[in-house]
Amino acid sequence: MKKYDVTGIGNALVDMEFQVTDQFFADNGVEKGLMTLVDEDRQNSLMQVINTEEAKKQAGGSAANSIVAVSQFGGKSFYCFRVANDELGHFYLKDLIDSGVDIALVPERLENGVTGKCLVMVTEDSERTMNTFLGITQNFSVKDVHESAIKDSKYLFIEGYLVTSPNGKEAMLHAKKVAEEAGTKVALTFSDPAMVKYFKANFDDVIGPSVDLLFANEEEAMLYTGKDTLLEAREEMKKAAKHFVITMGKNGAMIFDGDTFIDIEPYPTTAIDSNGAGDMFAGAFLYGITNGHSYASSGKLASMASSKIVSQFGPRLKWHEAKEVLARLNP
Repeated sequence: MKKYDVTGIGNALVDMEFQVTDQFFADNGVEKGLMTLVDEDRQNSLMQVINTEEAKKQAGGSAANSIVAVSQFGGKSFYCFRVANDELGHFYLKDLIDSGVDIALVPERLENGVTGKCLVMVTEDSERTMNTFLGITQNFSVKDVHESAIKDSKYLFIEGYLVTSPNGKEAMLHAKKVAEEAGTKVALTFSDPAMVKYFKANFDDVIGPSVDLLFANEEEAMLYTGKDTLLEAREEMKKAAKHFVITMGKNGAMIFDGDTFIDIEPYPTTAIDSNGAGDMFAGAFLYGITNGHSYASSGKLASMASSKIVSQFGPRLKWHEAKEVLARLNP
């Protein structure tokens, strides 16, 4: 019996979310709708313009959001990450622990440096724009991979953003090898279309012959496969993953369960913030398949949870909201 449902590896970023206008982007030279890596000076200059005191802060990063979701639905999760010995680093540790996620880091073992931050700027059309300073998480490496947790998990969940650095890619490959040797299944998320566009060769190396489960949105699936239609892309995706999920925003999702394709219907909602929708889908789906639910049932849970996330600000549900979603799945 494995101790954990899912162990994740990924960047550790304190998400700081703000509401802004399109004019803010024009005035400050920000490209709307993208995740842009910036240096500390650039991020600080934006923070001087925005009232950061009113920001909603949470321990984030794509995989961390998914791992928290696993915990909120009642699963057991572990996260491998790196933060610095600063105020935000200590905040990050406490927030993950309070969210029910097991970690190995303690304040006494933190290194000097700057904890990564992600400025999440949300406009009235519910679109998110992110400017990210990685800080110390850009040094995430093999030594941050906790082999014992991976070996004792049903799934390893790998964040695609790690492909941007040689040490991050090395950590991905190492974690995948540990998982495969221990009989732990491997799930990977592409994380962002830009990752697929500029680091496809790195993803090829990490995926190797295949992974057990791959998460992608429509754009990522077509970019990775080089196909012009989703129908062509989904057939090509079979070469990379034994099972996969392609999310389609307001059109729901499609799941390949290893034999057939399953269409997952969207749930009606009024979208005000798309931040974290994909992370929530992955987390809820991973919870489902590691806790006795079918692929179809897990997809339904993930769709319900994602529709709830986009109807409010922030990438997480409240604890009672997660239980309410589960109750809707199992009336």
